[in-house]
Parts: sequence; C-alpha cells; structure tokens
Amino acid sequence: MPRVLVVDNDPILAHALEEFLVREGHDVQACADGAEALLALEAGGRAGTPVAVMLADLSMPGMDGLALLQEVARRHPGVSTIMLTGFGTVETAVRALRLGAVDYLTKPVVDEELRLSISRALRQHALASENITLRRRLETRDGLDGIIGLDPRMQRVYQLVEAVAPSRTTVLMRGESGTGKSLIARAIHQRSPRRDRPFVELACGSIPETLLESELFGHVKGAFTGAHADKPGKFLLADSGTIFLDEINSASPAMQLKLLRVLQERRFEAVGGTETREVDVRVILATNQPLEALVASGAFRQDLYYRINVVSIDLPPLRERPGDIPALAEFFLVRYAAELGRQIVGFEASAMDALVSYAFPGNVRELQNLIERAAVLSTRPTITLNDLPLAVVSGERGCSEAQRSGGGATGTGEGRGADGAIGPILPLDEALREPERRIILDALRANHYNRQRTADALRINRTTLYKKMKSLGIDDADERLAG
Repeated sequence: MPRVLVVDNDPILAHALEEFLVREGHDVQACADGAEALLALEAGGRAGTPVAVMLADLSMPGMDGLALLQEVARRHPGVSTIMLTGFGTVETAVRALRLGAVDYLTKPVVDEELRLSISRALRQHALASENITLRRRLETRDGLDGIIGLDPRMQRVYQLVEAVAPSRTTVLMRGESGTGKSLIARAIHQRSPRRDRPFVELACGSIPETLLESELFGHVKGAFTGAHADKPGKFLLADSGTIFLDEINSASPAMQLKLLRVLQERRFEAVGGTETREVDVRVILATNQPLEALVASGAFRQDLYYRINVVSIDLPPLRERPGDIPALAEFFLVRYAAELGRQIVGFEASAMDALVSYAFPGNVRELQNLIERAAVLSTRPTITLNDLPLAVVSGERGCSEAQRSGGGATGTGEGRGADGAIGPILPLDEALREPERRIILDALRANHYNRQRTADALRINRTTLYKKMKSLGIDDADERLAG
C-alpha cells in the first residue's frame, strides 16, 4: 500500500490530515518537522516501505517546506510532494512547482481537492519510479519511459521521440485511450533540454468547461464566486518547461480560440485579470478522436488544427501489436509482485496464450490493471487461467473489435457467439453478476477468508464488500464465510 507522509508542526492539522487519509485507505505517517521527515524517508526505504507522497507545510521552524522539498528531491527523487500553506501567493506556488512539487494547496484544505491532489501525486510517483528503470531502456532503443514494444510502429514512435525531443516543436499525439500518450509526452520532456524544468499535465476532458480556462490560465482573487485567492494556471506553472494537454478534442470552440493565441504568441491573461503574462512553454497535445473528422464537421477549428499538427505521433492500439503483450505482461507482473511482496515468477503457457488472444479494448492501461488484479488474487508462483478475468479466459474479443468488424450487438437483444450462432444478450447487471461473484470468491480464498484483507485487496471498503457478498449470495454459497 502506498505510504503518505504528512509533515506539519501543527499537531491538530496533522492529525486531521492523517485521519482523512487513513479513511481514504492510505498508509499514513505524521512528522512534526523536516528533520523528522527525512529520517522517516530513510527508514522507509531501508524497511522496504518507501514513501510515495509527502504533504509538507510551507512554514515550519528550522527547515521550512521549500528547503525540505529541495532535500527530498535530491535524496528521494521518486517521492511526490504536495505543498500546504495558509497564505499562498502565485510566486510561492510557481517556485514550489519549479522545485519539484506536484501540487500546491491552500489551507484549509478541501477534502475533494486533497483527494484529487493525492491521486495525481500517486500517479506521478508511479511514473517517476518507472522512469528510473525504463530510462535506461532508451539507450538500447527497445523501449522508453514505460512504453515497451518491438513492433515496427512502436520503433517508429521511439525514433520520432528522439527526433523531436531536442526542439520546441509542438507535437500532436493520436491514439485510443490507454495507449500511453501521457508516457510518450513525458519521454519527450525527459529527453529534451527542459528535462530539469516543470512537466505539467492536464486532461482537458476531465475539467468542466466553466473551469477549464481557469485551470489553464489561472484566475485572480474575486474573478468569480469561489475565487478566494489568486491561482496560477497550468501554463504559468509550466513556464520554461513542458505542458501536456490531453483530450484536446474535447475543448470548446471558445477555448480553442484562446489556445490558438497562446500557441502563436505565448502570452495570456488570467481569468479576471488585466496583466498579460508571457511564457516559454513547449506544448504537447493528444487526442483520442480523429481531428480531421472534427474539423470537417466544424467541431474543431481548422486554424488550430494546422497550428498543432506540426509533428504527429500515432500510437497503435494494443490489439494491433499482440507480439508486445508478453513483454508488457512480464514487466507489470515484476512491478506488482514486488509491491505486494509476492514471489510470482511468470505465467503459465495457457494464461499467456489467453492474454495474447484477447483484444484489450482498454489497451495497455487495461493490461496493466488486469496484471495487477492477477498478482493480487494469485496463490501460486505463476499466473494461471484462474487468475484472469472470465472475458480473457473465454476468448472474448472486446466491444471495440466487434464494433469495427460489424459483428457487435444489433440492438435487438441478440448477438453472435464464438461459433457464429445467435444467442440472447443478457442485461449488463446479469452478465456481470457471475464474474463479480467469482472475483470476490477468489479474493476471499486468497486472503484466507479474512474480510478486511479481502476488501483491502479489492480496493473497496469493508461495508461495500459485505453488501456485495450478500447480494451475490456468497455467505450461503460457502459456509466457511459464516460469522
């Protein structure tokens, strides 16, 4: 379980943060000052339970938050740091981000803001940990920064990354969700002269339209209801570094016009502000929809399309490069076995055959989650068919492929089986009932029917597990679970 370190000399606030994070399912340790935090980081590394995220107060006696941030970045580069302050300014936030913080929150911290910030920090930690190993693969040219594959199209991706990285050229990546666009963006940044400067990422599709402008360009105090203080936007935080805008296809026409100006002039105004700011930012964008079709339909500005389509990188879906699945599966298994402290050495041939035959509509992200699940549920030194989801074992090819081939559901309540026969399509809740029941039973057996450990392994709370067991009739099905 990822460990979170809370560093604050205010014991009341530290305790409140610790309680909230424990309720969220995190392993938490609180420290009163920077010196104690550094000792905890060293001890965690030696004990095999390293800290993933650190929340540090900016104002502390002795070593303040920024000094602690610099020391942690030097000694423990894999730790993602979130800075906390009761009197934040734009300048302090920018300085913290440039020193390596992944986020900057103002007290009193809102629960949802902290939850989202921790989620981003954990993701950053996972990527940073991968980079330590995978950056070495750049030298052998058989993979880079989390993208692994010998497929010729992936080799072409590696070549393009190395070619464009030294410049400030705008890059547009195209590919389905889960194909690794974020990792490619980071690889470009890491191989560029800006590697020691900020890398800032924003998924445009996940931000409501009313807030997207503020996220990108910032706002001044009083600009709108709830704007209690000045807030720097992503472009300002990325100054001298790289900004990655994912799902750019979801931006509204009005936002597209603002982006066009920033890309052309590298200047903007914060929401509600009058001061024009200039930034030196390398821009990488990504889309999971064909922009040419959106331009033709009028949903995407043609001038913006031509402005961002300087160098394009196409990421193939995983189903089109099945030869890369074994290497990716082994890579993820090594990672999750180490995290879980398990001795899992590989895959049975039948399990690997099933993985290679599966379509993976969710691409590499789906494969990663699937291997994590298998590592959690496995009770043997190798992954077997019993550790894989029913859809993979039964050889289902996934919705995306069925839709592409025209053999998907027709809307009549019927569909084709593997032998071509027409059969009834079950309602989704019925179709998912048996796989969900099997997953929970497998997890219970793997954890010797300890319900708390089972809930932790499935990443749900104990109450949710009880409700699911009751609705799926698991208590009645296995008397060993009684009581």
